[in-house]
Amino acid sequence: MITFGTDGWRAVISEEFTFGNVQTVSQAIADFFNETTGASIRKRKRIIVGYDTRFLSPTYARLIAEVLSGNELNVLLVDRPTPTPSVCVAIKNQKLIGGVIVTASHNPYNFSGIKIKANYGGPATPEMTKQVESLLNKSQIRWRSLEDSLKTGRVVVAEVEKEYITTVRDYLDMKAIKKGRYNILVDSMGGAGTRLIEKILRGSSIKIDTIHGEPDPMFGRVNPEPIPHNLKTLLRLMRTGKYDLAIANDGDADRIGAFTALGRFITPGQILGLLILHFKEHKGWSGAVVKTVSNSTMINKICEALGIKLYETPVGFKHICALMQEKKILAGGEESGGIGVANYAPERDGMLLGLLLLEIMAIRKKPIHELIGEMERRFGKFRYDRVDVHYPNEKKPILMQKLKNDPPKKLLGVTIKEVRTSDGVKYIADDLSWLLLRLSGTEPILRIYAESGSVNRTKKLLQFGQQLAYSV
Repeated sequence: MITFGTDGWRAVISEEFTFGNVQTVSQAIADFFNETTGASIRKRKRIIVGYDTRFLSPTYARLIAEVLSGNELNVLLVDRPTPTPSVCVAIKNQKLIGGVIVTASHNPYNFSGIKIKANYGGPATPEMTKQVESLLNKSQIRWRSLEDSLKTGRVVVAEVEKEYITTVRDYLDMKAIKKGRYNILVDSMGGAGTRLIEKILRGSSIKIDTIHGEPDPMFGRVNPEPIPHNLKTLLRLMRTGKYDLAIANDGDADRIGAFTALGRFITPGQILGLLILHFKEHKGWSGAVVKTVSNSTMINKICEALGIKLYETPVGFKHICALMQEKKILAGGEESGGIGVANYAPERDGMLLGLLLLEIMAIRKKPIHELIGEMERRFGKFRYDRVDVHYPNEKKPILMQKLKNDPPKKLLGVTIKEVRTSDGVKYIADDLSWLLLRLSGTEPILRIYAESGSVNRTKKLLQFGQQLAYSV
């Protein structure tokens, strides 16, 4: 059964992610764009198809292009593995009708997936995704061979890297960055980010070492998610003291993992906090902030202090993107390292985020760990962590019902003052520590998140979360 999750459809290659199913999904996507885009616009504009470095990604992208072409859509087919942000920048800059990207993002190497992007250069809304799902298997698959499509111009092979590099350079304060004399370590994890950061910073005084910068369909047999557990080589190199900042990106480079010169992980909540302060206090930008229910309470504290409106959404960047379409948003972020920023495509960009950290360091003329320390002295220390545990699908409904209807009175001795159920179940205690339990919609997995004022208490909260789960 083909089911779309928080960011598209993902499945194991050759099990559910087959050529036939890719064509089925492509036909539904073609029907969706044909139904929602006027004929005159379709004649003048194109839809873009991108892909990452995974096994068979170019072949899947070709199949998608053939189906879209067979449904009379004009297609730009990227010429190489391309980060999701690059595709989204092209959609926004070139005013395309949308995009389709073959990627399973941070999932294991044996997965592939399809992300749908709308004409604004961000993820399809939940309503759009539901419409595509409703169109599955409703039409006979129509396709035109790539050879014929190229001859007629229905499909055009496109290079989008140069446009992306120009866009990012224009966004950044390159004058300040070029003056900085920093040593940066980049880990592309074998994904689509390759050596793009090197190219963006070419001509500056920044010295960059990139590891895992060549496309690797297996990602070194490590899940391409930029969290400490998956970045052992990066951490070993950071311990040498040679680098001022480390930037890691996931398989399609829309998420960031970052580390200080001391090798300390910079949490996505801390990154979002630094960005809010940078945009508000140094760039003079205005706007509201968005955070997912699983993100840090530090964001609440910063917004309260600066008088910034804060929105909280369920997990999934599509919810943040929706608000970025409706409201003036300064920045919006997930706890998983996906953050969108103002005056850019409404999409996550892990490479840009890493470069913005570099910009902050260059403008403030301080190492990143000092900037984090200053932020924590102003707004408090918050120590976040997360674990994913196997949980049987048949027990999921029972667990959620129990967590909602029979919540504990305290979190490790501290009274619970609030229970939120907008996405999973979140218990918030009087001391602002919290515990969140969420179920994966596609896998037998329970995600447990926690935050408190100390690493030790946060670990204990995660253990308490597991006890609650396994007591059912």
